[in-house]
Amino acid sequence: MTDRLATLVDALTLEEQVSLLSGADFWSLPAIARLDIGKLRVTDGPNGARGSGSLIGGVTAAAFPVGIAIGATWDPDLAQEIGAAIAQEVKSKGAHVSLAPTVNIQRSVTNGRNFECYSEDPELTAALAVGYINGLQSQGVAATVKHFAGNESEIQRTTISSDVDERTLREVYLRPFEAAVKDAGTWAVMSSYNRLNGTYTAENRWLLTDVLRRDWGFDGVVMSDWFGSRSTAPTINAGLDLEMPGPTRDRGAALVAAVEAGEVTRDTVRTRALAILRLMDRTGALDDTTPFAERADDRPEHRALIRRAGAAGMVMLRNDGILPLADPARIAVIGPNAKVARIMGGGSAQLNPHYSITPWDALAARMGDNALNFAQGCDNHRWQPLIGQPVTVDYFANETLDGAPVHTEVQDGTTAFLMEHVGGGHCDPRHFSLRATTQFTPDSDGTWRFGLHVAGLARLTVDGQPLLNAWEDWTPGRTFFEEGNDEVTADIALTAGQPVEVVMEFRTRASDNLHISGWRFGAARLLGADDIAQAVAAAAQADVALVFVGRSGEWDTEGWDLEDIALPGAQDALVAAVTAANPRTIVVLQTGGPVEMPWLDATAAVLQAWYPGQEAGNAIADVLFGDAEPGGRLAQTFPRVMADNPTGRADPAAYPGVNGHVRYDEGVFTGHRHYDRAGTQPLFPLGWGLSYTTFALSDMRVTPDASGAQVSITVTNTGDRAGSTVPLVFVGDGNAPVERPLRELKGFAKVHLAAGERREVAFNLPPRAFAWFDAGQGAWCVTGGRYTVEAGFDAGSLPLTAMVDIAAQTLPR
Repeated sequence: MTDRLATLVDALTLEEQVSLLSGADFWSLPAIARLDIGKLRVTDGPNGARGSGSLIGGVTAAAFPVGIAIGATWDPDLAQEIGAAIAQEVKSKGAHVSLAPTVNIQRSVTNGRNFECYSEDPELTAALAVGYINGLQSQGVAATVKHFAGNESEIQRTTISSDVDERTLREVYLRPFEAAVKDAGTWAVMSSYNRLNGTYTAENRWLLTDVLRRDWGFDGVVMSDWFGSRSTAPTINAGLDLEMPGPTRDRGAALVAAVEAGEVTRDTVRTRALAILRLMDRTGALDDTTPFAERADDRPEHRALIRRAGAAGMVMLRNDGILPLADPARIAVIGPNAKVARIMGGGSAQLNPHYSITPWDALAARMGDNALNFAQGCDNHRWQPLIGQPVTVDYFANETLDGAPVHTEVQDGTTAFLMEHVGGGHCDPRHFSLRATTQFTPDSDGTWRFGLHVAGLARLTVDGQPLLNAWEDWTPGRTFFEEGNDEVTADIALTAGQPVEVVMEFRTRASDNLHISGWRFGAARLLGADDIAQAVAAAAQADVALVFVGRSGEWDTEGWDLEDIALPGAQDALVAAVTAANPRTIVVLQTGGPVEMPWLDATAAVLQAWYPGQEAGNAIADVLFGDAEPGGRLAQTFPRVMADNPTGRADPAAYPGVNGHVRYDEGVFTGHRHYDRAGTQPLFPLGWGLSYTTFALSDMRVTPDASGAQVSITVTNTGDRAGSTVPLVFVGDGNAPVERPLRELKGFAKVHLAAGERREVAFNLPPRAFAWFDAGQGAWCVTGGRYTVEAGFDAGSLPLTAMVDIAAQTLPR
């Protein structure tokens, strides 16, 4: 096909070549009918395929476990299965390219997209990324590995400069991208919003050309994150092939003019257009003349895979023997996450699931409602819950709500994310206003809190009385990808069963970086001590108390970082009160990362369930009752307190950043390497996770060879039921002329064993496993001498140790 593509690109006029280098709309490139070139379409990932709809609503899709849950499986083969299944989802949405996977490193415990990433460790992240990409691309769907590079925080993410030395970049933050290119042959890469060492990544020639193409041999497409391209000649000359989304802001006529002015060569444009055609050819988009259509393809095999993968990623942090449950007669089901399906994080990764099941519904299906007693206890919402009533929305083609509406529609729920086709296509997406009207009927007497936040300007009334103002008083905050204000709230006394009319008026405002508008308002009764007392009473009368706590996609979301890692609201107090009332208390956590656990020692068991996709309740019940093994092991270290994590005690310049710069002062000492260096005992180390059986490691042998070293370890299931475990192999270097971590993870294996089974597991440690990056030489260096090889089930307990002599050598980039 190379000759065909070369002929085709040369048949294009300059203007046609340029047209392929920016989107036609939010999700597609323009077709070129003259030469029968089809339309390339993309869709958001990575835990599904949302399609071309808004972030809210749209055609339903399968919701798979989030990245940190896949990371906790330590299973590249399972990641490949998931990638292949998501490729089928991408096709059901009429798309050719998935904007996935997310392979940024979990540098801190507060990153808003921590849930979307696999791990704190570059080698684990790399292996899972390769599996996921291979699965996607085996079905003819392009992966778009993201966000390249240095996007490890959501604070000022569209403008901040991540200042990282080259050694740290090569050894930690670029490592998964390198594997995606060299080992998986990814067909696309997405540049990040941020600057890297002062230069926006979308126009960073060192990153996009020197490293990605010259050093690694990448031959695919580099696209911008949405609205992440800010210039014409600098981006295309640096190596950015595709500006997204469309319609173009920086290319089109501006790029043609830049060519004519000599700022960009015609050959550069041809090279970029050829890359687009190559991607279209690889995905079948080049000859795809199928009319665009999206469908909800709810496959039983996808449901089964999601359920199995959800359990495979769950980590049993603590168990005094109470799990698996043996069908207790009375269960108290407590907590704000019990009757809500927490299936995914927030931001561009969210989608409209085919369906979802809550823990309560899964438990009720198994045991019957009569065996369960529910008490919420407290809430954990970041924003007031949506009013789930029909909302009439009148749109105006001006910013002053003047005249007759140009479009009226009825929507479900009190939120909207507006990007294109606003007001039925009758409004300019950047200049319009609207009035949203609904009725709200409280289900109990009391004080109710209303909340409102918008990417735009808005005000809200209840029964005609002004209540919330984000119009004259609007100030920027951390909602709607940092384009919105922080929620404004006000309290009002309401009477059960007595409806009130709620009206919100909205108008657009000039965006700061991303051209989006959105609004959200809701209401909730204030909970207090009486509600915790009800939970305590339920727990005291039960054989077992199941407490479902954690966060949600409101907290774990693109566009902001957490302020701390304590459970939101009164959840810590709820857990402490319930455990005091019933020592047989099992805590089920659903978060996108570590949390502090001041109540840990009082619990009978703790299960970290993450956001496991649409089968959340079923997968949790499977693990609680022993139908499935808690197959997960932590892919990120849990500190005892937030201050212990790699960025917790740093100078503000190192996190969250000062004056538009964030310095990665810890260098290569990320994750478990940081805790080793600091001598700090974490709450749970990397790799931690209990099973329903027990395992032992023995007989480690390390043999040097011309390609590094070979390691073999015997793994034995010493328990009475089948299960899985993950032996880890670490390498320590005391010879290098630079400071290196005490140990670095260099090998792991997911091992499934029957009761009593023994197996010898082999690990290959290539020369790179012993190397460090010498920025002065621009090469990987293995310092000759003795290396320590350690093995165990987690980074905090490594019972097997051996020494191996490795010869000095210099490796290519």
